[in-house]
Amino acid sequence: MTASTLPKSRQQLILAVLMVCSLLIWLDNTVLSITLETLADPVRGLNASPAELQWATGAYTLAFATLMFTAGALGDRFGHRTVLAAGLVVFAASSMWAAFAGDAGQLIAARTAMGVGSALILPGNLAILMWTFTGPARSTAIAISSTSAGVGMAVGPVLAGVLLDHFWWGSVFLVNVPVVVLALIGIVLLVPNFRSPVVRPLDPAGMLLSISGLAALAYGLIRTGQVADWSRTDVWAPIVVGLFLLAVFVRVELRSKMPSFDPRLLAQRAFGGGNVALGLLLFAISAVTFYSAFYLQGARGYSPIEAGLAGLPTALGAILGAPMGARLVRRWSLRLVAVPALTVAALTMGAYGLFGLSTPLVGIEILLLIQGLSIGMVLGPVTAALISTLPLERAGAGSAVTNTVRQTGSVFGIAVGGTIMSIVYRRAIEPSLHGVPGPVRDQARVSAEQARHVAGTSHLPTLGHAADDAFVHALHVGAVWIMLIALVGAAVLLLALRPVPKPLAEEGEPEPAQEDCLTADDAAPRVGADTRPVREGNDAGTR
Repeated sequence: MTASTLPKSRQQLILAVLMVCSLLIWLDNTVLSITLETLADPVRGLNASPAELQWATGAYTLAFATLMFTAGALGDRFGHRTVLAAGLVVFAASSMWAAFAGDAGQLIAARTAMGVGSALILPGNLAILMWTFTGPARSTAIAISSTSAGVGMAVGPVLAGVLLDHFWWGSVFLVNVPVVVLALIGIVLLVPNFRSPVVRPLDPAGMLLSISGLAALAYGLIRTGQVADWSRTDVWAPIVVGLFLLAVFVRVELRSKMPSFDPRLLAQRAFGGGNVALGLLLFAISAVTFYSAFYLQGARGYSPIEAGLAGLPTALGAILGAPMGARLVRRWSLRLVAVPALTVAALTMGAYGLFGLSTPLVGIEILLLIQGLSIGMVLGPVTAALISTLPLERAGAGSAVTNTVRQTGSVFGIAVGGTIMSIVYRRAIEPSLHGVPGPVRDQARVSAEQARHVAGTSHLPTLGHAADDAFVHALHVGAVWIMLIALVGAAVLLLALRPVPKPLAEEGEPEPAQEDCLTADDAAPRVGADTRPVREGNDAGTR
């Protein structure tokens, strides 16, 4: 029995299990965004600085981004179900570690381990989906699976708000454990252990170079926000070293006969350009989400549950936008749908520059709904089209390329977005610190959260108001930069999906159609006799 002959009912159950695994990742990301303000609180949380919060978020994404291509190779070698199950176990164990972390350093370490688990989960998830479905059904399954992002975005913040209102902050990590148990049961009972017939060597050199390069680059960028001085050696040296290591990484992968991360795939116009556009979009999403958490709970004073409910329109829009985008792509083309949607998403992020301390909530909610719809119309159809262009025998490694680029965008969105916020906030708050006692002044410079806390304990209400104004100014400046980055992504996508004239086959023959824009269906690879998966277990009579 091959993947294409699995009973339809079993295919649907496998899709449901894979969506639970994907939901786990999105649930954790959105839960953390609501928890950031609490973690920064000196009393209720860990008294984490902005840099520590950037690392708590970025360390997870960094491990996620750099280990995915290795996880893809492991899945091709040992079976994607095996690697997926191992990732779930690691994710559950590290979630328990994070829940009981005693300080910000322990939390960062636990979040890094959670990133390792996620890196093992996602490539196997996508590879199993590609082996299970073929042709147009694969594109439909990918589009349906992408809605788990919207569900996670909807459930995560509200769930986090409820937990934070009734329990301590660690409970938001413990919630991952029952989801993991549910997913493991489904994997054992339903999912075959697909393996690629092409066993690729592991790539320890590439893994070390990519981790070191991205970590050094992210450290330099985050350090810039702490010291606001590009001339310092501890700022520019890590950035230079990181760029050098990443250049060496690309060179090593290009020279490898069977690279785990193949940069040549990114040289293809549609695949490479589409991935770059999605990476820039994820950059913008991560940065604006980081800002939003502090705006709603810090500047506006919303409780965690109120902030979670306020973010529901974004999630609802993402859930509705993915299938809407898929239908529009079938009617028109991916270019005519995704490029305008990405442009609208960029403009909604720039509109954060209009937010103030008394902006009507209804206006914010309408904007977030439009933002969610436009993001859903980009992520679902573009991801489906890109994944469908991947060679089936390289499902694990190929999907890892796509997700590595996207997660790398998230890493730098957090690093750059947080750095812009820190630098602009510090400059804006400085005029209000004249005459303030030294210890109070030093703490107020760290972040708006620290300034509000010390203003309350020192009975300096004007300092708290100044911190709110400085944060809003930083939000406005950051929103403009985020919008510009997302607009660059729209321009890249416009070029990547441009129509390509097809040459005449022979002189005198009528000219073929001039448009060759990538769509979610026409790029789906066919399953031939030489690309059948190797499967283990769960099917009697397969050997």
